[in-house]
Amino acid sequence: MSGRRKLLLVGLAVLLVVLFAVAVAVGAGRGDRGGPDDDGAVRWLGRLVGDSATVDPATVRAGCDRTGDTLTVVGACVLRVADPDGLRTLVLRSPSRFRVTAPAPRDAGFTVDDEVEPAEDGTAVAKVAVDRPSEVTVGCAGGVACAVTIGS
Repeated sequence: MSGRRKLLLVGLAVLLVVLFAVAVAVGAGRGDRGGPDDDGAVRWLGRLVGDSATVDPATVRAGCDRTGDTLTVVGACVLRVADPDGLRTLVLRSPSRFRVTAPAPRDAGFTVDDEVEPAEDGTAVAKVAVDRPSEVTVGCAGGVACAVTIGS
């Protein structure tokens, strides 16, 4: 290996160590221990390189009543997401507990099923990764009607 390549590798290693130290310092400087949902360093690095793209609610068709970006789901509702042209996040919110079933991205060959509970702020949030035209099924707990909003 030439001296130039060694210098480049050492420089990259130093850069990674510095970025890690900054990320840890940003998280540690808040005075709390964090929690399982705390993504402070990840969010900070994400802002550094730009926000991730979300699915435009206008590109989602729904098999249930829809007013603006809010769906009235009775039992279950199938959402058809148009081709997002790359990996995007479909964000679904509701004041009620709800279930989401969606195909995993990147030709993983399996389906993801999750029941989303409201957080302390009273909102249940599901973030579904989509990278191709997809059908996502949303259902309300107990088969009763609930409102689910598409988008952040």
